[in-house]
Amino acid sequence: MSDSPFEMRFDPRTIKHLGVRMYSTLPPAIAEIIANSYDADASQVVVTLREEDGKPAEITVTDDGEGLTLDEINSKFLVIGRSRRDDDGDEPSPKYGRKRIGKKGLGKLALFGLAKTITITTRRDGKCNVFVLDWDDLNNATGVYKPTATKIDQSTKEPNGTSVSLAGLKRKTPFDAHALADSLSRQFIVDDNFALLIEASDGDRIRIDKNRRYETLKIEFKWDVSATQFVPRNSKYFGKLSGMLITAETPITPASGLRGITLFSRQKLVNAPEFFSSSTSSHFYQYLTGWIGVDFIDDLDDDVISTNRQSLDWEHPEMAKLRTFLAGIVSQVNVDWRRRRKEKKQEELKETTGIDTQAWMNTMPDDVRDSTRQIIESLGGEDALEKYTPVIKALHDLIPEYPLLHWRHLHEKVRDRVKSYYENKQFGDAASQGVQIYCEIIRKLTKREDDGMKLVNVVFGSNKNFDPPPPLQLNTLRTESEQCIQEGQGHLSRGIITGFRNPISHAPIDSNVPAVFSEVDCLNILSLVSYLVTRLDNAKVNSPGP
Repeated sequence: MSDSPFEMRFDPRTIKHLGVRMYSTLPPAIAEIIANSYDADASQVVVTLREEDGKPAEITVTDDGEGLTLDEINSKFLVIGRSRRDDDGDEPSPKYGRKRIGKKGLGKLALFGLAKTITITTRRDGKCNVFVLDWDDLNNATGVYKPTATKIDQSTKEPNGTSVSLAGLKRKTPFDAHALADSLSRQFIVDDNFALLIEASDGDRIRIDKNRRYETLKIEFKWDVSATQFVPRNSKYFGKLSGMLITAETPITPASGLRGITLFSRQKLVNAPEFFSSSTSSHFYQYLTGWIGVDFIDDLDDDVISTNRQSLDWEHPEMAKLRTFLAGIVSQVNVDWRRRRKEKKQEELKETTGIDTQAWMNTMPDDVRDSTRQIIESLGGEDALEKYTPVIKALHDLIPEYPLLHWRHLHEKVRDRVKSYYENKQFGDAASQGVQIYCEIIRKLTKREDDGMKLVNVVFGSNKNFDPPPPLQLNTLRTESEQCIQEGQGHLSRGIITGFRNPISHAPIDSNVPAVFSEVDCLNILSLVSYLVTRLDNAKVNSPGP
C-alpha cells in the first residue's frame, strides 16, 4: 500500500552505528525483541525458527502483550532514540507491575544486524496493524523513512499481542535452537509470569526456565547474595541486592560463557560475567558463577548501562562503590568455599575410608598433626578419593589416632583388663590398675603373697651381686649390662608403685588425685607397665625365697 501512514525520521548513519554494527549475533538481537515483549506485559513469548532446505529462512517472535495502537506505532515504536521512561514515566506496568527494561529506544535497530526485512504485526483493542521495515529502502532514505503498511487498523477478533518476523536473514548456518535457548537463559531472569519458549524448525519446543542457565553444571555449593553475611543491615545496599552465587564441582570452561558473575537489572542482563577484582589468579575463580540483581542502578539519574547492555560504566562514582562492594562479597565466598570444600572432602574421605581425618589429627601432637595434614591436603585433588584412598588408609594404619598408637602396642595382659577404665576416661584408675595387674603377674609367677615395695624388693633382688639369684631372673646376670637390666627392672617397678599406684590407691574416694593424670599420662604409664610385663614373658623363675 503506497499511502502508508507510518513514518520514521532518522539520520541514516544511526542505523549503521547503533544497529548493524552493535548486534551481529542472534541472541542479543532476539533479546531486544523479548525485552519489548516484557515491557508490554506479555506473559509468554515464543521464538519460532524456520528453515528451508536446511538453511535459515525466518525468525518470528510472538508475544501476548498489550500490543500497539496506530498512534503508538508512530509516536513510540518508530521513533529512534526515544526514551520511553522520560516520555511515559517509569511507573510499574498495569498487569504485572513490571519496571520497564527498555530505555534508549535503540533496540529495534538491532534487528537489522540479522535480517534485511522486518515485518511487525501488532493488535490492540480489536485493531490490527501490519508494517514492513526494509533495510535497502531504509538505507537509501534521506532522513524520513515510510515503512510499507499492509494492514491499517483492520478489525480483528484476535487477542492483543505483537509478532516480529525477520526475513532475508544474513545467517547461513542452520539454527541451533538449544544453543539459543542457553544463551537467552543467560540474558533474562525468567519468573513465573514471564514464559520464554523456542520452537525449532523440526518441531522441537524448548521452554526456557530459571534452571536452564546452570543445568549443564554439576553444582556443588550455593550462596544467597541477599543474606546478611554479605549485605549487613547497616549497608547502603541492604535490600537492594538479590541473586545467587554458585560454585561447580569441577572447573567451568570459559567457552561455556558461565564463568563469572552476571549482573541483571529489571530481569535483563546489564553486565557480562566477571569477578569485579583485578586479581583472579586463584583457582577458585575457575569454579565460580552466578548472578546478582542490581535493579537500583536503573533508578540512578545517570544512565550507567551501555547501549548493548554488556557492561556498566564502572567509572561512575556509584558504580565504583558497587564494584568494590561486589568484590568484597566474592572474597567472602572465596573463603567460605574453601572451608566448605575442605569439610566436604573430609566427609567424603570419612565415608570412603571410614576414617574421620579431623578427629584423627586432633589426637596427634602438634608436629605430627601438621605433617599429617600436609600429606592429606597434598592428596586433595579432584581425583583424591579414587586415587589416593589406599594411601590415606595406609597412612592411618601407620599412624592411627595418637592414643591408639600407644594403645595398640600395650601388652595384651594389661590392655584388655584396663580397657573399660580407659574408655570411660578414668585415666588415673586405668594407670593404677595397670600397676596392680603387673604386681599380680609377679605374684603368680613367684607364688608369693607379698605386694607393693616388699614384693618388688624380694623378686628382683635387693643386692647388686644377685647372690642368691632373685626369684625373677630376667637374664643370665653374667655381664654387667645384664645385671643393670635386672636392677633397672626393680627400680622402675618401685617407681610405678610409688609414683602411680600408691597415690591413687590411698586417695579418698572424693579426692581429685586420679584426675591429675591425663590421657597422655595414662598411656605413658601403661606403656611403661607394658614394657615391664614384657620383660617378664621370658623371665626365669627361681625357687621362692624366704
